[in-house]
Amino acid sequence: MSDRPNLYLLRAADIEARAQSFSHPWNPRSELIGYALAKSTGLRRLGVTIARMPPGKESFVYHSHWTEEEWIYILSGRGIARIDGTDYEVGAGDFMAFPVPGVAHHLRNPFESELVYLMGGENRDVEIADFPELGKRMFRHAKGVDIFDLDAGNPFGPLEE
Repeated sequence: MSDRPNLYLLRAADIEARAQSFSHPWNPRSELIGYALAKSTGLRRLGVTIARMPPGKESFVYHSHWTEEEWIYILSGRGIARIDGTDYEVGAGDFMAFPVPGVAHHLRNPFESELVYLMGGENRDVEIADFPELGKRMFRHAKGVDIFDLDAGNPFGPLEE
């Protein structure tokens, strides 16, 4: 056996040492400490991140996906998952899946201990996500990210003169 660094193997101590804080810019209560496991081991089509959510914090923003499936697996602690408008208490061993087109979802930690979980999903070239409480739609593509108001859309059809 070798202890030399390996692109395909992340040791627990390295994961802990590389963990960083990140948050969603649209949610001032968003705060996670974690590390992008899949990205750091060379996976390009799949994302897997380990995340620790401090008490009183939230994941990102209530959202749904159009093209990228997503999942969450709780390792320890408790949280409240809002899924399609309903709140569920979740804890260690619980698994959530969001096939596409997905229902809106969000995770928060109103409890006194840290919530630790794995989250992952697809990394496609194009993604569309809706943020129903903010009335926004995100369109991520090769040239960047565009944000639109949900109520500004027009049905596709012939141009009227």
